[in-house]
Amino acid sequence: MVYLFLGEDPLSKDIQLKAIKKEFLKKDTEEFNLDVLYARELTLKDLQERLFYLPLKNPRRIIVIKDAQALKEDAQAFVIKYAKKPHKDIILVLDISQRDKAGEFIDQLYRYAKAYQFKETKQPDTFTLSRQVALKRTGYALRVLNQLLKAGERPERILGGLRYSLERDTASALTLKRRLRLLLNCDIDIKTGRLRPVFALERLVISLCEPAKPFH
Repeated sequence: MVYLFLGEDPLSKDIQLKAIKKEFLKKDTEEFNLDVLYARELTLKDLQERLFYLPLKNPRRIIVIKDAQALKEDAQAFVIKYAKKPHKDIILVLDISQRDKAGEFIDQLYRYAKAYQFKETKQPDTFTLSRQVALKRTGYALRVLNQLLKAGERPERILGGLRYSLERDTASALTLKRRLRLLLNCDIDIKTGRLRPVFALERLVISLCEPAKPFH
């Protein structure tokens, strides 16, 4: 049996996986009959070996592949072929969090796997970050910044998005000048290597979220 977990709701996925384990694994056999693998680290040879391991003290083994959209091309081709005629004593769970990166892979598996749909989480963008900065929500803004960087967003695109939003703000000319100077200083810190991009951007976000100081 092959299962497809599609979406980005880890709590619901855990609940569904527990139900599968309860159905197919005898009590106290999970240690011997459950493998959780991560696609980025998985070679075709490793995958094939795991799928040929026999269950121990239980009729079934469960293999979970996290972020299965990141499987290498040869491993994806093997999984598709395997799904057409899976081993009766193996339960294969393919956890796919980013559907947009696995469209064709999913399309081919749909015919042979039992699919579960989970809630999709909208990925933040630079406009999300700009809104949090405008609302002076420092903690939220830093979390969004961290998500953007983890997703591979380039520092220059983050700076560009912040600049675009700030230039359309209705703040006074003096406030706008201060904010643009902060952006320029951050850009210089990154380009000259004075600060690592993550530190420079974090400092920028904190500075932009600070309330404007009154002038006397």
